[in-house]
Amino acid sequence: MTIGILQKPVYLVLASVLCAAGLWTYADRVLIAYQVQDATAHDRPRGNLSDLYPRWLGARELLRNRRDPYSAEVTSEIQAGYYGRPLDASRPNDPRDKAGFAYPVYVVFFLAPTIGVPFPILQKCFFWLLLAVTLSCTIAWLRVLRWSLPFWTQISLLALTFGTIAVMQGLKLQQISLGVAGLIAAAILFLIGGQAVLAGVLLAIATIKPQLLALLLIWLMLWTLGDWRRRYRLLASFVISMAILCAASEWFLPNWIPRFWHAIHDYQDYTGAVSVLGGMLGRPWSSIIELFTLFGLLAGCWRERRQGAGSASFVFMTSTVLATTILVIPTSAQYNQVLLIPAVLLLVKERRLIWERSVMNRVFLLMTAILIIWPWASSTVLAGLSFVLPRGSVERAWAVPVWTSTQIPVAVAALMLILYYQKTFAASGKPGSS
Repeated sequence: MTIGILQKPVYLVLASVLCAAGLWTYADRVLIAYQVQDATAHDRPRGNLSDLYPRWLGARELLRNRRDPYSAEVTSEIQAGYYGRPLDASRPNDPRDKAGFAYPVYVVFFLAPTIGVPFPILQKCFFWLLLAVTLSCTIAWLRVLRWSLPFWTQISLLALTFGTIAVMQGLKLQQISLGVAGLIAAAILFLIGGQAVLAGVLLAIATIKPQLLALLLIWLMLWTLGDWRRRYRLLASFVISMAILCAASEWFLPNWIPRFWHAIHDYQDYTGAVSVLGGMLGRPWSSIIELFTLFGLLAGCWRERRQGAGSASFVFMTSTVLATTILVIPTSAQYNQVLLIPAVLLLVKERRLIWERSVMNRVFLLMTAILIIWPWASSTVLAGLSFVLPRGSVERAWAVPVWTSTQIPVAVAALMLILYYQKTFAASGKPGSS
């Protein structure tokens, strides 16, 4: 498959910037405008709506006043800032999300330097920090993939990254998931560079969002066991770092683990959180497909456990693990889709080989490309229409750019798994293969 525009960096940069500008204009003039109008019509409160705020306030109360950040009292104070007032169960239109402190206690250690900063200032600074981390994350994955691109092509990729719904939503909400994605990218980059100890430390820190790390940690544990004598430093540094974080958390807040566990279950109850497949198919079909997907993924992880950290197989499996994570974790939040970045980059890098392999591959590749391109195209159209049509008529179409938000991770993860097993079966069919 030939993409002529890739040979014209000026047009590629202009197209990328247009896509990014279109999506952010859509977010401000259509999506948020609709949300504000809908909240007003239903008397639904809107405060700072920053996902950083519950963590920041919980850290401040624990470190300054030794108050339990999981307590109902602190949760009420969080709601006063997050929503503008505490939620009232007697009001049917109030949000179900209690915005509680549903993180491990040790997140407060990393927020400790910020607790004396006024939150509006911190909110703006954190936006730019997350933006820098996210763009650096894309560059890091390019290095992990060993994909050397011209400068202007890299600029285009950064613009497109900035212009994805996942990154836009994460930045608007100051979502820590973007920071965790950056930690994961840095950890894999250090691991490939032979810095296993530092990689283990970064992975331990990234467990502030444990659901995003679960499958990756299983894969890296199997990989470590594949050559224990050379790789044990990764697991040792991770375990020691986790022990330090948990011990320090226990000292600040005794018996915090049961409280955190309860907060997680409470969060799933009041948000109604389900996986991407759960939202699309419902149970029991989603559970069945998730089990088959996990079985196929773990079988691949076991098969590739002896591959070197710098090998193409290791990078491919790591990208597939992160893409599959988005399918099976019990939440369908779009900002978590930043974990798809390495898989999408790999698919773009290998697009010609994928295209030439079979007709089925062409169909899957085209479908995936259309799903990924749809938010950019539709949001840019809506952004333009918002300047010429009545605001109300455009706002009614606010959901159009997110139509493919749940299909994108399904398509990317499925294509990665299909490619892996095509390669595996082709290799096993060669003479002399075992």
